[in-house]
Amino acid sequence: MLKKILKSYDYSLVIAVVLLSVFGLIMIYSASMVTAVQRWGYPSDFFYDKQKLHLILSAIAFTFMAIFPYKAMLSNKILVPMVFLSLAGLFAIYLFGHATNNAQSWFKFGTRSIQPSEFVKLTVIIYLSAVYAKKQSYINEFNKGVVPPLAYLFLACLFVAIQPDFGTAAIIFAIAAVIIFSSGMSYKNVLKLGTIGVLIVAPLVLIMKDKIFTKVRMGRIEAFQDPFQTDFGYHLVNSYLALGAGGIKGLGLGQSIQKLGYLPESHTDFIMAVIAEELGAFGVCFVLLLIGYIVLRGLYIGLKCMDPFGSLLAIGISSMIGIQSFVNLAGISGVIPLTGVPLPFISYGGSSILQLSLAMGILVNISMFVTYEQKYKGTAEKEQQKPYRNIPNQIYNYRK
Repeated sequence: MLKKILKSYDYSLVIAVVLLSVFGLIMIYSASMVTAVQRWGYPSDFFYDKQKLHLILSAIAFTFMAIFPYKAMLSNKILVPMVFLSLAGLFAIYLFGHATNNAQSWFKFGTRSIQPSEFVKLTVIIYLSAVYAKKQSYINEFNKGVVPPLAYLFLACLFVAIQPDFGTAAIIFAIAAVIIFSSGMSYKNVLKLGTIGVLIVAPLVLIMKDKIFTKVRMGRIEAFQDPFQTDFGYHLVNSYLALGAGGIKGLGLGQSIQKLGYLPESHTDFIMAVIAEELGAFGVCFVLLLIGYIVLRGLYIGLKCMDPFGSLLAIGISSMIGIQSFVNLAGISGVIPLTGVPLPFISYGGSSILQLSLAMGILVNISMFVTYEQKYKGTAEKEQQKPYRNIPNQIYNYRK
Protein backbone atom coordinates (compact mmCIF):
# COMPACT_ATOMS: atom_id res chain seq x y z
CA MET A 1 0.00 0.00 0.00
CA LEU A 2 2.73 2.48 1.00
CA LYS A 3 4.70 1.69 -2.15
CA LYS A 4 1.64 2.37 -4.31
CA ILE A 5 0.99 5.66 -2.54
CA LEU A 6 4.62 6.80 -2.98
CA LYS A 7 4.45 5.93 -6.69
CA SER A 8 1.31 8.07 -7.03
CA TYR A 9 2.91 11.35 -5.96
CA ASP A 10 3.46 13.99 -8.63
CA TYR A 11 7.22 14.40 -8.34
CA SER A 12 7.34 16.82 -11.26
CA LEU A 13 5.49 19.37 -9.10
CA VAL A 14 7.88 18.75 -6.22
CA ILE A 15 10.89 19.26 -8.50
CA ALA A 16 9.42 22.48 -9.94
CA VAL A 17 8.85 23.91 -6.44
CA VAL A 18 12.35 22.92 -5.27
CA LEU A 19 14.02 24.42 -8.36
CA LEU A 20 12.13 27.71 -8.00
CA SER A 21 12.81 27.93 -4.25
CA VAL A 22 16.55 27.23 -4.58
CA PHE A 23 16.84 29.62 -7.53
CA GLY A 24 14.94 32.24 -5.52
CA LEU A 25 17.32 31.77 -2.58
CA ILE A 26 20.33 32.39 -4.83
CA MET A 27 18.75 35.49 -6.35
CA ILE A 28 17.71 36.83 -2.93
CA TYR A 29 21.36 36.80 -1.89
CA SER A 30 22.43 38.49 -5.10
CA ALA A 31 19.64 41.10 -4.97
CA SER A 32 19.95 41.91 -1.25
CA MET A 33 23.68 41.74 -0.53
CA VAL A 34 24.24 45.47 -1.13
CA THR A 35 20.87 46.69 0.17
CA ALA A 36 21.31 44.77 3.43
CA VAL A 37 24.55 46.65 4.15
CA GLN A 38 23.77 50.11 2.74
CA ARG A 39 20.14 50.49 3.76
CA TRP A 40 19.82 48.39 6.91
CA GLY A 41 23.35 48.01 8.22
CA TYR A 42 23.05 44.22 8.25
CA PRO A 43 25.62 41.65 7.06
CA SER A 44 25.47 41.04 3.31
CA ASP A 45 24.02 37.54 3.79
CA PHE A 46 21.33 38.63 6.31
CA PHE A 47 18.28 38.10 4.08
CA TYR A 48 19.86 35.01 2.53
CA ASP A 49 20.27 33.36 5.95
CA LYS A 50 16.74 34.27 7.00
CA GLN A 51 15.29 32.87 3.77
CA LYS A 52 17.22 29.63 4.30
CA LEU A 53 15.44 29.20 7.63
CA HIS A 54 12.13 30.06 5.96
CA LEU A 55 12.75 27.35 3.37
CA ILE A 56 13.56 24.72 6.03
CA LEU A 57 10.30 25.48 7.87
CA SER A 58 8.44 25.55 4.56
CA ALA A 59 9.84 22.14 3.57
CA ILE A 60 8.45 20.69 6.81
CA ALA A 61 5.08 22.32 6.17
CA PHE A 62 5.06 21.08 2.57
CA THR A 63 5.84 17.50 3.63
CA PHE A 64 3.14 17.52 6.30
CA MET A 65 0.44 18.77 3.91
CA ALA A 66 1.55 16.35 1.19
CA ILE A 67 0.95 13.47 3.64
CA PHE A 68 -2.11 14.84 5.47
CA PRO A 69 -5.33 13.72 3.65
CA TYR A 70 -6.81 16.87 2.13
CA LYS A 71 -10.38 15.56 2.55
CA ALA A 72 -10.01 15.85 6.33
CA MET A 73 -10.22 19.63 5.88
CA LEU A 74 -13.90 19.22 5.01
CA SER A 75 -14.52 18.60 8.70
CA ASN A 76 -15.96 21.54 10.65
CA LYS A 77 -13.50 20.69 13.43
CA ILE A 78 -10.74 21.95 11.13
CA LEU A 79 -12.65 24.38 8.93
CA VAL A 80 -14.32 26.50 11.63
CA PRO A 81 -11.17 27.12 13.76
CA MET A 82 -9.24 27.93 10.57
CA VAL A 83 -11.76 30.60 9.57
CA PHE A 84 -11.98 31.99 13.12
CA LEU A 85 -8.19 32.22 13.51
CA SER A 86 -7.78 33.95 10.15
CA LEU A 87 -10.31 36.66 11.05
CA ALA A 88 -8.89 36.97 14.58
CA GLY A 89 -5.40 37.43 13.11
CA LEU A 90 -6.60 40.17 10.76
CA PHE A 91 -8.43 41.93 13.60
CA ALA A 92 -5.45 41.66 15.96
CA ILE A 93 -3.32 43.48 13.40
CA TYR A 94 -5.12 46.72 14.37
CA LEU A 95 -4.18 46.23 18.03
CA PHE A 96 -0.68 44.79 17.83
CA GLY A 97 0.36 45.16 14.19
CA HIS A 98 3.51 46.78 12.85
CA ALA A 99 3.29 49.32 10.03
CA THR A 100 5.70 49.08 7.09
CA ASN A 101 5.42 50.99 3.79
CA ASN A 102 2.21 52.73 4.95
CA ALA A 103 0.40 49.42 5.68
CA GLN A 104 -0.17 47.87 9.10
CA SER A 105 -0.02 44.26 7.91
CA TRP A 106 2.62 42.53 10.04
CA PHE A 107 3.16 41.13 13.51
CA LYS A 108 6.73 41.97 14.48
CA PHE A 109 8.87 39.69 16.67
CA GLY A 110 12.35 41.17 16.84
CA THR A 111 13.84 40.88 13.35
CA ARG A 112 11.10 38.47 12.28
CA SER A 113 7.57 39.21 11.14
CA ILE A 114 4.39 37.39 10.13
CA GLN A 115 1.85 38.67 7.60
CA PRO A 116 -1.59 37.14 8.37
CA SER A 117 -3.11 38.23 5.05
CA GLU A 118 -0.81 35.80 3.21
CA PHE A 119 -2.40 32.87 5.05
CA VAL A 120 -5.89 34.29 4.53
CA LYS A 121 -5.43 33.61 0.79
CA LEU A 122 -5.14 29.89 1.47
CA THR A 123 -7.90 29.92 4.10
CA VAL A 124 -10.30 31.52 1.61
CA ILE A 125 -9.45 28.85 -0.96
CA ILE A 126 -10.01 25.99 1.51
CA TYR A 127 -13.19 27.47 2.97
CA LEU A 128 -14.92 28.33 -0.31
CA SER A 129 -13.89 25.01 -1.88
CA ALA A 130 -15.23 23.05 1.10
CA VAL A 131 -18.52 24.92 1.41
CA TYR A 132 -19.36 24.90 -2.30
CA ALA A 133 -18.35 21.22 -2.54
CA LYS A 134 -20.85 20.43 0.22
CA LYS A 135 -23.55 22.50 -1.49
CA GLN A 136 -23.34 20.78 -4.89
CA SER A 137 -26.87 19.33 -4.61
CA TYR A 138 -28.38 22.82 -4.25
CA ILE A 139 -25.63 25.02 -5.68
CA ASN A 140 -28.11 27.04 -7.78
CA GLU A 141 -30.39 27.99 -4.88
CA PHE A 142 -29.15 31.55 -4.55
CA ASN A 143 -30.06 32.29 -0.93
CA LYS A 144 -29.12 28.86 0.37
CA GLY A 145 -26.34 27.61 -1.88
CA VAL A 146 -24.60 30.74 -3.16
CA VAL A 147 -24.68 33.62 -0.68
CA PRO A 148 -23.82 32.23 2.83
CA PRO A 149 -20.09 31.48 2.20
CA LEU A 150 -19.54 35.01 0.91
CA ALA A 151 -19.90 36.59 4.36
CA TYR A 152 -16.42 35.31 5.28
CA LEU A 153 -14.98 36.46 1.94
CA PHE A 154 -16.42 39.96 2.47
CA LEU A 155 -14.99 40.26 5.99
CA ALA A 156 -11.58 38.93 4.93
CA CYS A 157 -11.29 41.36 1.99
CA LEU A 158 -12.57 44.25 4.12
CA PHE A 159 -10.09 43.65 6.96
CA VAL A 160 -7.18 43.37 4.52
CA ALA A 161 -8.26 46.43 2.52
CA ILE A 162 -8.42 48.73 5.55
CA GLN A 163 -4.87 47.84 6.70
CA PRO A 164 -4.63 49.27 3.96
CA ASP A 165 -3.45 46.59 1.52
CA PHE A 166 -5.68 46.85 -1.53
CA GLY A 167 -3.35 44.76 -3.69
CA THR A 168 -3.66 41.68 -1.46
CA ALA A 169 -7.41 42.27 -1.00
CA ALA A 170 -7.86 42.39 -4.78
CA ILE A 171 -5.88 39.16 -5.20
CA ILE A 172 -8.00 37.39 -2.55
CA PHE A 173 -11.15 38.58 -4.30
CA ALA A 174 -9.86 37.44 -7.72
CA ILE A 175 -8.98 33.97 -6.36
CA ALA A 176 -12.44 33.68 -4.81
CA ALA A 177 -14.04 34.73 -8.11
CA VAL A 178 -12.27 31.87 -9.92
CA ILE A 179 -13.50 29.35 -7.32
CA ILE A 180 -17.05 30.71 -7.47
CA PHE A 181 -17.06 30.56 -11.28
CA SER A 182 -15.80 26.96 -11.15
CA SER A 183 -18.14 25.85 -8.36
CA GLY A 184 -20.96 24.71 -10.61
CA MET A 185 -23.44 27.52 -10.05
CA SER A 186 -25.27 28.84 -13.09
CA TYR A 187 -24.00 31.83 -15.04
CA LYS A 188 -27.18 33.65 -14.03
CA ASN A 189 -26.20 33.39 -10.37
CA VAL A 190 -22.62 34.39 -11.15
CA LEU A 191 -23.93 37.52 -12.91
CA LYS A 192 -26.28 38.24 -10.01
CA LEU A 193 -23.37 37.97 -7.58
CA GLY A 194 -21.31 40.35 -9.68
CA THR A 195 -24.10 42.91 -9.71
CA ILE A 196 -24.60 42.69 -5.94
CA GLY A 197 -20.84 42.97 -5.43
CA VAL A 198 -20.71 46.21 -7.43
CA LEU A 199 -23.66 47.63 -5.48
CA ILE A 200 -21.89 46.85 -2.18
CA VAL A 201 -18.38 47.92 -3.14
CA ALA A 202 -19.29 51.19 -4.91
CA PRO A 203 -20.71 52.91 -1.78
CA LEU A 204 -17.73 51.66 0.29
CA VAL A 205 -15.33 53.18 -2.24
CA LEU A 206 -17.17 56.51 -2.03
CA ILE A 207 -17.10 56.46 1.77
CA MET A 208 -13.41 55.55 1.94
CA LYS A 209 -12.27 57.55 -1.10
CA ASP A 210 -9.87 59.72 0.93
CA LYS A 211 -8.10 56.61 2.26
CA ILE A 212 -8.21 54.76 -1.06
CA PHE A 213 -7.16 57.53 -3.45
CA THR A 214 -4.19 58.78 -1.48
CA LYS A 215 -1.37 60.81 -2.98
CA VAL A 216 0.89 57.73 -3.12
CA ARG A 217 -1.70 55.56 -4.87
CA MET A 218 -2.61 58.27 -7.35
CA GLY A 219 1.12 58.69 -7.93
CA ARG A 220 1.35 55.01 -8.88
CA ILE A 221 -1.39 55.56 -11.46
CA GLU A 222 0.49 58.59 -12.80
CA ALA A 223 3.65 56.48 -12.99
CA PHE A 224 1.72 53.78 -14.83
CA GLN A 225 0.57 56.34 -17.41
CA ASP A 226 4.02 57.92 -17.87
CA PRO A 227 6.76 57.04 -15.35
CA PHE A 228 9.22 59.52 -16.90
CA GLN A 229 7.04 62.57 -16.14
CA THR A 230 6.47 62.09 -12.40
CA ASP A 231 8.56 61.61 -9.27
CA PHE A 232 6.46 58.53 -8.47
CA GLY A 233 7.87 56.78 -11.55
CA TYR A 234 11.32 56.36 -9.96
CA HIS A 235 10.94 52.66 -9.14
CA LEU A 236 9.32 51.79 -12.47
CA VAL A 237 11.95 53.64 -14.50
CA ASN A 238 14.75 51.77 -12.73
CA SER A 239 12.85 48.54 -13.28
CA TYR A 240 12.74 49.35 -17.00
CA LEU A 241 16.48 49.99 -16.97
CA ALA A 242 17.13 46.64 -15.28
CA LEU A 243 14.81 44.74 -17.62
CA GLY A 244 16.41 46.32 -20.69
CA ALA A 245 20.04 46.07 -19.59
CA GLY A 246 20.08 42.27 -19.32
CA GLY A 247 19.35 41.48 -22.94
CA ILE A 248 19.52 37.78 -23.83
CA LYS A 249 22.39 36.58 -21.63
CA GLY A 250 22.39 39.19 -18.85
CA LEU A 251 25.27 41.05 -17.22
CA GLY A 252 26.22 38.05 -15.08
CA LEU A 253 25.18 36.75 -11.67
CA GLY A 254 25.82 39.41 -9.03
CA GLN A 255 26.52 42.14 -11.60
CA SER A 256 23.25 44.10 -11.40
CA ILE A 257 23.62 47.87 -11.25
CA GLN A 258 20.03 48.71 -10.32
CA LYS A 259 20.23 46.73 -7.07
CA LEU A 260 22.89 49.16 -5.81
CA GLY A 261 20.25 51.34 -4.12
CA TYR A 262 18.22 52.25 -7.20
CA LEU A 263 15.62 49.53 -6.53
CA PRO A 264 15.04 49.63 -2.74
CA GLU A 265 12.84 46.52 -2.85
CA SER A 266 15.19 44.60 -5.12
CA HIS A 267 14.92 41.31 -3.17
CA THR A 268 11.12 41.38 -2.84
CA ASP A 269 8.80 43.14 -5.30
CA PHE A 270 11.43 43.84 -7.99
CA ILE A 271 13.46 40.64 -7.84
CA MET A 272 12.47 39.70 -11.40
CA ALA A 273 14.02 42.96 -12.63
CA VAL A 274 17.30 41.92 -11.01
CA ILE A 275 16.99 38.44 -12.56
CA ALA A 276 16.45 40.00 -15.99
CA GLU A 277 19.45 42.30 -15.56
CA GLU A 278 21.85 39.63 -14.30
CA LEU A 279 20.67 36.50 -16.17
CA GLY A 280 18.83 38.03 -19.12
CA ALA A 281 16.04 36.37 -21.03
CA PHE A 282 17.33 32.92 -20.05
CA GLY A 283 16.80 33.61 -16.34
CA VAL A 284 13.37 35.14 -16.93
CA CYS A 285 12.24 32.23 -19.10
CA PHE A 286 13.48 29.72 -16.52
CA VAL A 287 11.24 31.28 -13.86
CA LEU A 288 8.24 31.77 -16.14
CA LEU A 289 8.36 28.21 -17.47
CA LEU A 290 8.45 26.68 -13.99
CA ILE A 291 5.68 28.91 -12.63
CA GLY A 292 3.63 28.30 -15.77
CA TYR A 293 4.11 24.55 -15.39
CA ILE A 294 2.91 24.64 -11.77
CA VAL A 295 -0.19 26.66 -12.69
CA LEU A 296 -1.14 24.53 -15.71
CA ARG A 297 -0.39 21.28 -13.90
CA GLY A 298 -2.57 22.39 -11.00
CA LEU A 299 -5.46 23.22 -13.33
CA TYR A 300 -5.05 19.83 -15.01
CA ILE A 301 -5.20 18.10 -11.61
CA GLY A 302 -8.37 20.06 -10.83
CA LEU A 303 -9.98 18.91 -14.08
CA LYS A 304 -9.01 15.29 -13.49
CA CYS A 305 -10.14 15.16 -9.85
CA MET A 306 -13.50 13.45 -9.35
CA ASP A 307 -13.99 14.97 -5.90
CA PRO A 308 -15.58 18.48 -6.02
CA PHE A 309 -13.59 19.63 -2.97
CA GLY A 310 -10.27 18.49 -4.41
CA SER A 311 -11.14 19.90 -7.81
CA LEU A 312 -11.96 23.36 -6.46
CA LEU A 313 -8.93 23.31 -4.15
CA ALA A 314 -6.56 22.55 -7.04
CA ILE A 315 -8.12 25.25 -9.21
CA GLY A 316 -8.00 27.78 -6.36
CA ILE A 317 -4.35 27.10 -5.52
CA SER A 318 -3.32 27.25 -9.19
CA SER A 319 -5.23 30.49 -9.73
CA MET A 320 -3.61 32.03 -6.64
CA ILE A 321 -0.10 31.37 -7.98
CA GLY A 322 -1.05 32.49 -11.49
CA ILE A 323 -2.83 35.68 -10.42
CA GLN A 324 -0.10 36.73 -7.99
CA SER A 325 2.63 36.07 -10.57
CA PHE A 326 0.76 38.14 -13.16
CA VAL A 327 0.24 41.06 -10.76
CA ASN A 328 3.94 41.12 -9.82
CA LEU A 329 5.30 40.76 -13.35
CA ALA A 330 2.76 43.12 -14.92
CA GLY A 331 3.55 45.71 -12.23
CA ILE A 332 7.33 45.77 -12.72
CA SER A 333 6.91 45.89 -16.51
CA GLY A 334 4.35 48.72 -16.47
CA VAL A 335 1.39 46.71 -17.76
CA ILE A 336 -0.60 47.57 -14.61
CA PRO A 337 0.08 50.00 -11.73
CA LEU A 338 2.55 48.78 -9.10
CA THR A 339 0.94 47.03 -6.13
CA GLY A 340 3.85 45.67 -4.06
CA VAL A 341 3.08 41.96 -4.46
CA PRO A 342 5.90 39.36 -4.12
CA LEU A 343 6.70 36.92 -6.92
CA PRO A 344 5.72 33.38 -5.78
CA PHE A 345 8.64 31.14 -4.69
CA ILE A 346 11.22 33.74 -5.76
CA SER A 347 10.77 36.90 -3.68
CA TYR A 348 12.05 37.15 -0.12
CA GLY A 349 9.42 36.62 2.58
CA GLY A 350 8.75 34.01 5.24
CA SER A 351 4.95 34.29 5.29
CA SER A 352 4.76 34.09 1.51
CA ILE A 353 6.97 31.01 1.06
CA LEU A 354 5.39 29.21 4.03
CA GLN A 355 1.87 29.79 2.74
CA LEU A 356 2.86 28.72 -0.78
CA SER A 357 4.51 25.56 0.59
CA LEU A 358 1.35 24.65 2.51
CA ALA A 359 -0.70 25.23 -0.65
CA MET A 360 1.66 23.17 -2.84
CA GLY A 361 1.63 20.35 -0.28
CA ILE A 362 -2.17 20.27 -0.58
CA LEU A 363 -1.95 20.30 -4.39
CA VAL A 364 0.55 17.41 -4.40
CA ASN A 365 -1.74 15.54 -2.00
CA ILE A 366 -4.73 15.99 -4.31
CA SER A 367 -2.65 14.85 -7.27
CA MET A 368 -1.59 11.74 -5.34
CA PHE A 369 -5.22 10.81 -4.59
CA VAL A 370 -6.23 11.34 -8.22
CA THR A 371 -3.39 9.16 -9.55
CA TYR A 372 -3.86 6.50 -6.88
CA GLU A 373 -7.60 6.13 -7.54
CA GLN A 374 -7.11 5.98 -11.30
CA LYS A 375 -4.31 3.42 -11.12
CA TYR A 376 -5.39 1.16 -8.30
CA LYS A 377 -9.11 1.57 -7.67
CA GLY A 378 -10.63 1.04 -11.09
CA THR A 379 -11.76 4.62 -11.44
CA ALA A 380 -11.57 4.43 -15.22
CA GLU A 381 -14.52 2.02 -15.42
CA LYS A 382 -16.60 4.14 -13.08
CA GLU A 383 -15.83 7.23 -15.17
CA GLN A 384 -17.16 5.50 -18.28
CA GLN A 385 -20.37 4.48 -16.51
CA LYS A 386 -20.99 7.81 -14.76
CA PRO A 387 -18.78 10.40 -16.45
CA TYR A 388 -17.76 13.24 -14.13
CA ARG A 389 -21.01 13.05 -12.18
CA ASN A 390 -19.60 14.90 -9.18
CA ILE A 391 -17.50 17.51 -10.94
CA PRO A 392 -18.89 21.06 -10.86
CA ASN A 393 -20.91 21.94 -13.95
CA GLN A 394 -18.51 24.45 -15.49
CA ILE A 395 -15.61 21.98 -15.27
CA TYR A 396 -17.73 19.16 -16.69
CA ASN A 397 -18.89 21.29 -19.61
CA TYR A 398 -15.30 22.30 -20.30
CA ARG A 399 -14.21 18.67 -20.36
CA LYS A 400 -17.00 17.82 -22.82
